[in-house]
Amino acid sequence: MIRPKHYWRDGVFMSLAVGVIGVTFGVFADAAGLDLAQIAVLSTLACAGAAQFVVVGVIDSGGTGAAAVGSALLLIARYALYGPVVRRFLPSSVPGRLVAAQFVIDQSTAMAVAQTNRRDGSGAFWFTGVTLWLCWIAGSVVGTALGGVIGDPEKWGLDAALPAIFVALLAPHLRSAPGRVAALGAAVVAVAAVPFTAAGVPILLSVVALAPAALVQVRRQQDPHDGPTSRTEPGPTP
Repeated sequence: MIRPKHYWRDGVFMSLAVGVIGVTFGVFADAAGLDLAQIAVLSTLACAGAAQFVVVGVIDSGGTGAAAVGSALLLIARYALYGPVVRRFLPSSVPGRLVAAQFVIDQSTAMAVAQTNRRDGSGAFWFTGVTLWLCWIAGSVVGTALGGVIGDPEKWGLDAALPAIFVALLAPHLRSAPGRVAALGAAVVAVAAVPFTAAGVPILLSVVALAPAALVQVRRQQDPHDGPTSRTEPGPTP
């Protein structure tokens, strides 16, 4: 649980954990043929773990650069929704907000909104964002160095890391009906497209699953028996 006014301690633990994942990314990126400079630049400019894993996976499978970038953009599109949430914690100047945009990610947003006032929220945002960014870059570089030592990552069972990461990202969304519809629909589309399309394209095609998921969400909102006043799902106690 993120505790207000203790963001520096929570931020350090969170960043170190992300750094460990960065090591795994570096190992896989090295195995896929990326050199140290490419990996360092990718982690510095993107700093988006799941998206970077997808880029490496698509490239390693022989996919095009367009498919790799498109797949990554689908995963990080959610960051656009974080802007209005953290806006009150960001500088008012345009240059300041352009810099802050680099650090608008899941962890920095969660840490910021968990604080009880704007000052702590701003501190949590910057501290978590910058610390995590540095740990991710460092982890990627260390992983690249280790990649040349350990050789094939599959020998160490690291090939299970990528599926595990995506399962962890997906799990919270399965708690809702729209999330389950989107997940199932995307899986069906992607699996069906694999034999007929190039690497990375099935991920792009799976976006069509958002349509039925959105329809389910709209119907749930319109259903008077499916809100917080439902007998089976009571709302929060005041």
